[in-house]
Amino acid sequence: MDRLDEFEIFVRIVEEGSLVRAAQRLRRSAPAVTRALAALEDRIGVRLVDRTTRRLAPTEAGRALYERARAVVADYEAAATGAREAPVRGLLRIAAPVQFGRRHVAPLATRFLDSHAGVEIELMLNDRNVDLIEEGIDVAVRIGALADSSLVARPVGHVRRRWVASPAYLARHGTPKEPADLARHEAVLGTFRGAMEWTFGGRRRGAPTHLAGRLRVDDIETRLRLAREGRGIAQFLSYQVAEDLAAGRLVRLLRSFEPPPLPVQLLTKGRSHRAPKIDAFLEFAARKLSALPILRPD
Repeated sequence: MDRLDEFEIFVRIVEEGSLVRAAQRLRRSAPAVTRALAALEDRIGVRLVDRTTRRLAPTEAGRALYERARAVVADYEAAATGAREAPVRGLLRIAAPVQFGRRHVAPLATRFLDSHAGVEIELMLNDRNVDLIEEGIDVAVRIGALADSSLVARPVGHVRRRWVASPAYLARHGTPKEPADLARHEAVLGTFRGAMEWTFGGRRRGAPTHLAGRLRVDDIETRLRLAREGRGIAQFLSYQVAEDLAAGRLVRLLRSFEPPPLPVQLLTKGRSHRAPKIDAFLEFAARKLSALPILRPD
């Protein structure tokens, strides 16, 4: 037991006038409180309380120690409270997928900075799932199921996979009615693992369809431009094509075969002992992102 713990127990014993009531207030066992008092008396070398069968009272030495111990405990509690109520300041490291980060997290970051003059932000945009602990990330935006159960996730919405093509492409090649029709179409694909296989929901749920696309690009914005230009059918997440679909630049395909939605979550390394800057950003980001229509797609 540390010295501060001994002092806290002794202060509570004197104030309660009872070992049993002190134990109840401290949520400890009565024997543990008795042992703590005995250890403190042994270490100091003086008797601190006089005990009878009905009550307990501090000795002269006990009253003197009580005043000092109470001041020490009060100073500790004030320091701990001050740390909990510390101002929001310091470096905040945030990770997000590239396009989602550009469109939605970067604006949040700048607005958060406007409200918190003591904060600095490093925004890392990368489409891989970063390791929060290894890379020192405070908050990450993750799209998809959470594999690492040691992380704490705060859901803010969901997205869906969409298959799209330009009106000009469909006018030339026709509109696919089911996944099997894709064998007769051009596809604009990514270069990531599994990019050449599309998995559908609906009646074809869980059955991947292999694509023979001749054009593979590792950049989402470039794939979007190529899809708009009529180079083929492409797969994107719903937030990535929301504006193009609304403007008619792209057409949504195979709607009844879309897989289940993917969760969008804010991740942190844990709930306990989080810095005020992290909690403040989590509350701010969760409120703003949850209000985005793109995270509630049909």
